[in-house]
Amino acid sequence: MTQIKLHNSKTRRKETLVPLDPRNLRMYVCGPTVYDRAHLGNARAVVVFDCLFRLLREIYGAEHVTYARNFTDIDDKINAKSAETKRDIGQITEETIGWYLADMGALAALEPTVMPRATDYIAQMISMSEDLIAKGHAYAADGHVLFDVNSCPDYGALSGRSVEDMIAGARVEVAPYKRDPMDFVLWKPSDAQTPGWSSPWGRGRPGWHIECSAMSYELFGHSFDIHGGGNDLLFPHHENEIAQSCCAHPEGSFAQIWMHNEMLQVEGKKMSKSLGNFFTVRDLLDQDIPGEVIRFVLLSTHYGKPMDWTQKKADEASNTLRKWHALVQEAEPADLDCDVLAHVANDLNTPGALARMHELAKGGDAAALLAAGQFLGLLGSDETWWRPKQAGGGAALQVQALIEARRQAKAARDFATADAIRAQLSAVGVEVVDKPGGLSEAVITEAFNPDLLG
Repeated sequence: MTQIKLHNSKTRRKETLVPLDPRNLRMYVCGPTVYDRAHLGNARAVVVFDCLFRLLREIYGAEHVTYARNFTDIDDKINAKSAETKRDIGQITEETIGWYLADMGALAALEPTVMPRATDYIAQMISMSEDLIAKGHAYAADGHVLFDVNSCPDYGALSGRSVEDMIAGARVEVAPYKRDPMDFVLWKPSDAQTPGWSSPWGRGRPGWHIECSAMSYELFGHSFDIHGGGNDLLFPHHENEIAQSCCAHPEGSFAQIWMHNEMLQVEGKKMSKSLGNFFTVRDLLDQDIPGEVIRFVLLSTHYGKPMDWTQKKADEASNTLRKWHALVQEAEPADLDCDVLAHVANDLNTPGALARMHELAKGGDAAALLAAGQFLGLLGSDETWWRPKQAGGGAALQVQALIEARRQAKAARDFATADAIRAQLSAVGVEVVDKPGGLSEAVITEAFNPDLLG
């Protein structure tokens, strides 16, 4: 069986994945707070862990892998959106969840096995908070329940920060009911205008961090295999998750491996509304950038490195995918190429897998290329955006004549002329895809300009 190696954020080294139960491998990934469209940075995490999901299914079998990704559907941002728009919170969250699934589906992301919603687990959050109080790890004050950071000796181990560093680098809420500025909220009171549930501490709602701990325990128990998310969640969210989960269930180990993807930039700058370079996945799709192209660009940088989205990368991805689609049209997928699998099994080295696909395409191995593409969520049979435009009239005849001239030059081993014809066609927006048996196909790109044929 292929070994999977993953970088564990907690130990800061690459480790071999050893499932707690190979027949029941469990992965939990923090999902979105559903009050608005998902931006491209959100999509990177989705694509990263979708690739890991695909890899786990390939190695262990789909029936033995459970992937949970939650929806946070109770949050102050959602409350603010409701107040601003005068819309019901349930309408906002339901609509946003629909948007999210549609947009991630456009990127060929498989839906997780289970998608828990925070509001369905309020009872479990209350129970966990009560348990933490009983064990001396939390306390009630002024309608709040707070986790006592000083009761957890290992607090800070995940992020590698001391409490002093965490105080300096975080927006710590100073409140008179806190014993320590770093103590964080498990439960907080709700006023008449804010969603709330009955609890031993009065009507209120959960804090953010308790949600994932309660849901993961209910779904997976006290120990499971992989926990993931963007590196912006490493502190405080994941740090707090570990603290409250391990204190509530000291008999377990919580997540065995922690994974975090790096952040995303746009044209070399941090994505920001103030810079005018902030956009959602839907923005790109509405600009006729295919979801497959977005996915390819996201896969072209290792998840552990910062990624820069550029229009040049999108254009290059589009051109590559057009050629690959043309090559695999008549193919049936072969067995998955062992080098592609090895790359992805080595800490999700998707750039290496794409490089191997370039080699397969160059060698004309359409069957292996198709299998690799399907494994990575590319080259789907329902993709139509790539299909060549038809060159009409005299332009079509000229393109065909040049393709034939290039074929004859190659047959005569006059490769200089063949290369020159390929360059001539490329200059007018026609890409040449060489197929087995000496055949070639002309792919008419968006940049096709028949006037340049002469």
